Amino acid sequence: MKKIKKTYRYALWSAFYSTSLSVIIALLSYLFLVNLLGVGTVLVFGVAMFVVSFFVIQYRAEYFIYQRVKKLYEDISILDVNDLERKKVTTDIEALTKSVQEYVQGKSEEIALLTQRDSFRRDFLGNVAHELKTPLFTVQGYILTLIEGAAEDEEIRTKYLNRANKGVERLTSIIKDLDMIAKLETEGMKMNIETFNILELIQNVFDLFEMKAKKRNINLVFDRIYEFPYFVKGDVERIEQVLINLVVNSIKYGKVGGTTTVSIESYNPNKFIIKVADDGEGIKQEHVSRLFERFYRVDQSRSREQGGSGLGLSIVKHIIEAHNETILLKSDFGKGSEFSFTLEKEM
Repeated sequence: MKKIKKTYRYALWSAFYSTSLSVIIALLSYLFLVNLLGVGTVLVFGVAMFVVSFFVIQYRAEYFIYQRVKKLYEDISILDVNDLERKKVTTDIEALTKSVQEYVQGKSEEIALLTQRDSFRRDFLGNVAHELKTPLFTVQGYILTLIEGAAEDEEIRTKYLNRANKGVERLTSIIKDLDMIAKLETEGMKMNIETFNILELIQNVFDLFEMKAKKRNINLVFDRIYEFPYFVKGDVERIEQVLINLVVNSIKYGKVGGTTTVSIESYNPNKFIIKVADDGEGIKQEHVSRLFERFYRVDQSRSREQGGSGLGLSIVKHIIEAHNETILLKSDFGKGSEFSFTLEKEM
């Protein structure tokens, strides 16, 4: 045997002590009872006492440990008492200790995860309420003002209705983005993967936001002239949503009179990397790790002035990860930011 089990060792030593005591008693009896017992009889008595003591003590130890472990299994609902073997429990207490420790560790991790999720849920609900509250109160205020008599003035009516409409548009944008994230997180949601020319898709996004960029005198350009198409695999509509969010962000937070540059490079033999870079103020490193969180804003007041739901980058991250691809961010504060993501090449 590699080692004597702990309960066996306990029983052996207990039997040894009991036997030693019995032999001493027998010897004393031999001395004081005038040779009523011979030496051989004492030895036989000692061996018999040792064996009997060992089995009695071992049985009692096993029964004692088993009953208490069984009670432990009955109290802990996740442990099945039918899986409990008396012999295994009482002869390998280290294995039992290890299994209980693994159970405790698993429950600790589960509790930590549940605590984290609960904290995330509270933060998320708080953020949703906060984001919805402002446009709701704005719309309500304008409508109440119109109801109270301002509607009689055509100029005021038109102005307030336009402002209320902007508030409704903001509410619609938040709800649409929340709906998109919910769909992206739903298990079983499938991407419509097909082959397409990523250069053509980028140009379509440039054309779509050309006027928005001109309002801030920002140029939307490629980093160079691409003579041949670049074919990739992905869900065209969702990759377009990624490009829209990244390009719109570059326009919002880019430098007035600056440039948004999109480039395509080979990431590895099987993937391209698409980069969207601006020359705006950039992002401090302390914010980079949290930038893809829902509703996270680097500058709360400035971000709300620029509009948007605060969910754009979170949606980008979900879409790219749903493609099993990678989203990256590099930013040099004061010089600009570069968002990039990978897509599979069409070989």
